[in-house]
Amino acid sequence: MIIGVVGKIAAGKTTVAKFFEEKGFCRVSCSEPLIDLLTHNVSDYSWIPELPERAEPTRDRLIEFGKYLKDRYGGDVLIRLAVDKKRHCENIVIDGVRSREEIEAVKRLGGKVIYVEAKPEIRFERLMKRRAEKDRGIKSFADFRGMDNAEERLYHTSELKGLADYIIVNEGTLEELRKKVEGIIEDVAGKV
Repeated sequence: MIIGVVGKIAAGKTTVAKFFEEKGFCRVSCSEPLIDLLTHNVSDYSWIPELPERAEPTRDRLIEFGKYLKDRYGGDVLIRLAVDKKRHCENIVIDGVRSREEIEAVKRLGGKVIYVEAKPEIRFERLMKRRAEKDRGIKSFADFRGMDNAEERLYHTSELKGLADYIIVNEGTLEELRKKVEGIIEDVAGKV
């Protein structure tokens, strides 16, 4: 079984994916293949499209190289690489699915897609708490909205909600989120 998790910045995609991981799924993010290719860490792959010049995997580089790979090898290339990296796993959860082509690739492989959403204010608060290296340029809510809007223009994330098999509104506690995810896992397991 393959599960794709999509949503805006800091909606809770990784937390949802980690709950699947706790239930035995192998977790991989769509950015992992990009990071691996940029850092030349490619031993887990049975194929690689091409190796770029070795570089630090900043958010801007990841976006730029991801766009290049999609233009050259198809919009589903990151899903194909992520699944290849975890090809020895029975169940895979892919964190950070970002496009219609990626959703369609997950579904072609018989998978399901979860859209995770939360209000911008809640997402900004989470982003400030997590203090991820890739988010260090975001210092204010205005910065966050700018990044959020840029990502929306690039990926049209809001439009992807209509393609999802499940929608999770993640504005409550961690335990409430866990219960929602466990309900989906039970539903998916019943359909396999």
